[in-house]
Amino acid sequence: MWSVIFGTVIALSVLGIVYLGFAVSRFGGIKKLSRGRRIVGLLISLGIVGVLFLIFKLTLSTVNAVMILLHEVLFFLLFGLIFRIAGKVRGRETKYNWQGWLSVSLSAVWLTAGWVLCHGVWQTDYSLSTEKQLGELKIALIADSHIGTTFDGEGFAEHLKTIAEQSPDILFIAGDFADNSTTSEDLQKACEALGGLDLKYGVWYCYGNHDRGYAGRMGYTADALEKALRDNGVHILEDECELVDGRFYVAGRKDKSRDRDRRDINSLLSGLDIEKYIIVLDHQPSDYDAEAASAADLVLSGHTHGGQLIPATYVGEWFGMNDRTYGHERRNDTDFIVTSGISDWEIKFKTGTKSEFVIISVEGK
Repeated sequence: MWSVIFGTVIALSVLGIVYLGFAVSRFGGIKKLSRGRRIVGLLISLGIVGVLFLIFKLTLSTVNAVMILLHEVLFFLLFGLIFRIAGKVRGRETKYNWQGWLSVSLSAVWLTAGWVLCHGVWQTDYSLSTEKQLGELKIALIADSHIGTTFDGEGFAEHLKTIAEQSPDILFIAGDFADNSTTSEDLQKACEALGGLDLKYGVWYCYGNHDRGYAGRMGYTADALEKALRDNGVHILEDECELVDGRFYVAGRKDKSRDRDRRDINSLLSGLDIEKYIIVLDHQPSDYDAEAASAADLVLSGHTHGGQLIPATYVGEWFGMNDRTYGHERRNDTDFIVTSGISDWEIKFKTGTKSEFVIISVEGK
């Protein structure tokens, strides 16, 4: 599925460069430079588009350069359609290149907002209740920090200070703490920051699909990640359950990317005292039916980045890869929460959501 998506993005990028070449050639300045010769104007426009793409590639990354390119194409297409319809209604075309100037201006504003929404971190609150004997439990949840994308290890430590100010009892990390772009130094600083937290029930973690890295160069090893987390007191759960303070269980699932090795949810939770509150960490929100039918009371996930970008916000749900993109849902007697993540993988823009940490207040008997 992902190979199809990436292939489609590459094809659209090539077509987008060609389309922008024609669109940019309609600017008055290009027409003057080309002295009305369309081929010359097109070549100049393609050169400008190519240079700008290279600049964004070198200063940000190839992925982000592609994202900027595709947004420009979408805005040019949108305003092109609007002004074509307007021209048909009015019976004449406008002489001024409103399509071009509006496309450039609004895409710049749109992507600037996306940059802010991605690099800033907001607090999102949920209040839940249970009939079980739990009392009050205040949970902090983060996921998808992808250390090194929008902040380094020290930046992560600063965000943890903000979370600690909310006085949670426990912190859950629902996967993708690190990835290929994370350096060994930043990984160590981030783990030490976790170790410096003074929480009643500590920090609990399940792996995501990026944590152990993909093919290519990594700044750390999977063993180094596990050691750094454990050395700083982080509880790593991989298809394991633990009873905390005799009050509630925490179960951490192996990531869906390891389907062959991962236990089904009923097997994982078998033997637990179902009179106690059961919290499940599952990086990818993709097993809702089974989890809703299980003994789980609360399932916490990340992975989707909250939909990331408009108009592809719900592509994961459309193609059946995720059961939910963002937010809270209750199925049967199970609460599900998906966070948009405290950072992002590679792409430095969020136009369909914002970066966040989550505070969940659970009130029981």
